[in-house]
Amino acid sequence: MPSFLVETFLSRRDAVGRPECEGRARRAAAELTREGTSVCFDRSIYVPEDEICFYVFDAPSGADVARTAERARLEALRVVEVASSGKEPR
Repeated sequence: MPSFLVETFLSRRDAVGRPECEGRARRAAAELTREGTSVCFDRSIYVPEDEICFYVFDAPSGADVARTAERARLEALRVVEVASSGKEPR
């Protein structure tokens, strides 16, 4: 299943609310999955210097992820498909 990144603005001042945003993202993905569209929240990546937070989802399409982000009230700047090389062994 493809992975998608949701890019959002998150100021340093508001970064303490990131766990709440992650919870909304997780719940929205679970709701869509129960409704028949398989969406899985994977993780978030916060870049304090740029005040950007990325939320990573696995889903059939970018449109499905955009619906998830909207339902989670993430205020997406954009949704893009991403490719990962996977985790490297340490």
